[in-house]
Amino acid sequence: MFDVRTLALAVVCLVALTAGHSRSESPQKDPPALPNEGQVMQVKLKRSQSLLEALAKEDYKQLEESAISLVRISKATEFLRAYKTEEYEFQTRVFQRSAETLAVKAKEKNLDGATLAYMDMTMSCVACHNHFRGRKRD
Repeated sequence: MFDVRTLALAVVCLVALTAGHSRSESPQKDPPALPNEGQVMQVKLKRSQSLLEALAKEDYKQLEESAISLVRISKATEFLRAYKTEEYEFQTRVFQRSAETLAVKAKEKNLDGATLAYMDMTMSCVACHNHFRGRKRD
């Protein structure tokens, strides 16, 4: 299962491995690449899909784990968006609050509350992506 801590550990390991080589042994290389927005979005999409599956199966443990994972990913990767706008900031907060609420509702075994939080989270995703594609919300 993907975890922000796992990603951070992988980046640290890559940096440590490349730092261990002296400059005379090999030509200077670029530092390892941090995850780009596309990679992060793919992980967020997989977590969102696992949330839908968990809702359908009423798997509260998976709901809580995936929601917490999405909150962590969202908070840890805010640096990826170089040109933050007010709308982006707003949708990020809505997304994080919705995912946090979803985790709480899953812990409470409240399927209706978790479903509503999932819908709020999904709506914030669509609104944010529409914003960055230059589309207005209706």
